[in-house]
Amino acid sequence: MQKLLFILNESPYGTEKTFNGLRLAINLQEEYGQQVQIKLFCFSDAVLTGLAGQSPKEGNNIQQLIEILTAQGAEVKLCTTCTNARAISQLPLAQGVSLGTLDDVASWTLWADKVINF
Repeated sequence: MQKLLFILNESPYGTEKTFNGLRLAINLQEEYGQQVQIKLFCFSDAVLTGLAGQSPKEGNNIQQLIEILTAQGAEVKLCTTCTNARAISQLPLAQGVSLGTLDDVASWTLWADKVINF
């Protein structure tokens, strides 16, 4: 089994980096199923990716992509320090998303066979 850690740093709607990272993670799970295990950690403005209640007027709904990923078994965490800095720590999170710490991403990094950054 290939263990993959995705680290996202960009705002979910400012560029397409977060969108593309999520698309790749979903594709890997759909194409390779039990052959891959995925964890995703969001830093900086990417923590907005995990918020519930997103309803963009046009384009992709990043919350839906996150919920597809977690429904497929991926573990998703948002940096608590980053959510605190943006005053969003108390907002509701998308299904399957939780807050995490630097200790979490450090242990995930050692766990992973590959770390993919977007």
